[in-house]
Amino acid sequence: MKTLRNKVVVITGAGSGIGRAVALEAAGRGARLALSDVDESGLALTEREIAARYPTTTVRTARLDVADRPAFAAYASAVASDFGVVNVVVNNAGVAMTGTIAESDYADIEWVLGIDFWGVVHGTKEFLPHLIASGDGHIVNISSLFGLMAVPTQAAYNAAKFAVRGFTESLRMEMLVAGSPVGVTAVHPGGVKTAIARNARAAAAHDQTALADFFDSKLARTTPESAARAIVDGIIGNKPRVVIGADAKFLDAFVRLFGGRYSAVVAKVSARTMPAPSKSPV
Repeated sequence: MKTLRNKVVVITGAGSGIGRAVALEAAGRGARLALSDVDESGLALTEREIAARYPTTTVRTARLDVADRPAFAAYASAVASDFGVVNVVVNNAGVAMTGTIAESDYADIEWVLGIDFWGVVHGTKEFLPHLIASGDGHIVNISSLFGLMAVPTQAAYNAAKFAVRGFTESLRMEMLVAGSPVGVTAVHPGGVKTAIARNARAAAAHDQTALADFFDSKLARTTPESAARAIVDGIIGNKPRVVIGADAKFLDAFVRLFGGRYSAVVAKVSARTMPAPSKSPV
């Protein structure tokens, strides 16, 4: 795929953050858009911004819970029927949860995995036949820096994002083996200035507001717009992996250099810098 002009681009989690920025970037490059989110007000704002900047862009929006398999199947069929073709899918919808494994409820772990991992599986499975049929398809699955390295209190998120990485890399190899006209890209953003920390859940021992303040002030260094350009360039360049942000690139190299020994360093730094829980962990 050398251009997005007149291509149909599907983006989940398009109501804010990276999803909204990718939608605007794709619109600026001439794409037609199918956008979804559970946040209908945020999705409407994305649609208005696109209309203001790129008034001739075709945009279809829908509320979608990516963890709901039947709903995703119906959505994919509706998009394919509406546009007649699907060229690009960006599985972007995601959530986060802070808490040690001992503190975390099963329900919170299942919530993260349902959206961050199963949402990617659903988006891939339901749209892949349409991407293959297009003769010029591409799938982008958003993992994370935390799909390249683990950190304490993020086990559910780490598990989901590591799973997305493995799932996506396997998919790319399968497309290559089959000689399929579908490119596959795994994306690993570092700290991006989005609302994911504000919208996250936290175990009872943790102050979610303090955690969000810490993320916004100390970790979020990359703009969504910069991330979106890197993602779209990754599609055009058919890149197998896109690592976004100086922090992600540095830490990716750090993990490669130190191997399994990196965990002791990360544990020590995390204990020193992360907001302390309001009460002793279980």
